[in-house]
Amino acid sequence: MGSVFRFKQFSLDQQGCAMKINTDGVLLGAVACHDNPLRILDIGTGTGVIAMMLAQRFPLSAVDAVEIDPSAAAAAEKNFVQSPFADRVKLSGYDFLHFKTADKYDLIVSNPPFFVNDLKNPEKRKELARHADPDFFELMLRHAAEMMSPKGLLWLILPVKQADFVIQQAVRWKLYPGYQFQICSDVQKPAFRQLICLGFEDVPVRQDNIYIYAAQGVYTAQYQTLLKEFFLAF
Repeated sequence: MGSVFRFKQFSLDQQGCAMKINTDGVLLGAVACHDNPLRILDIGTGTGVIAMMLAQRFPLSAVDAVEIDPSAAAAAEKNFVQSPFADRVKLSGYDFLHFKTADKYDLIVSNPPFFVNDLKNPEKRKELARHADPDFFELMLRHAAEMMSPKGLLWLILPVKQADFVIQQAVRWKLYPGYQFQICSDVQKPAFRQLICLGFEDVPVRQDNIYIYAAQGVYTAQYQTLLKEFFLAF
């Protein structure tokens, strides 16, 4: 089946998902970290790839995933049920901003909609998946802060402009950057994404670069190391 993407420990059927598996999602799933995340939340899970990667990396964790698009939510739930992590990964078909739970999360991740005030995508479901209202990030930060445990971390991958905006806004909810990774296609090109980590502790920010390609069609050793536990090609 052309819609199935196979990883080393699980497979994902992308049929019905407006946004397919992409570099942003797998990098977030590979890099996001926490010392001991017993509860994890994936906001806007799409195919479920990030939730499944985190379930693989943290075998003692319970992973909740929320997805507002009904078709994507159905696909993600099917993927979860058929995975080796079916007893630990749970799907909720909600808008995250209306998602309520008494649980506090140690690790929250999201590859969120990131086009704000840009031309909307004519395909409605891709518009929903990729475009955000101007106040979306402020509402997301507030809601995430309410749901995080005292040592909780929020990891996001965003275009550079939006990442800088989110870091500025996060201080309003006493969330401070701990990590900033600049994601670059190669050493010759500027960053096209930032992978950021926010938490309640105001600590010195650790910064690094992640380069995807060493040459045309050749992945860097760094990228292969990050994804070798997941990609069949590595």
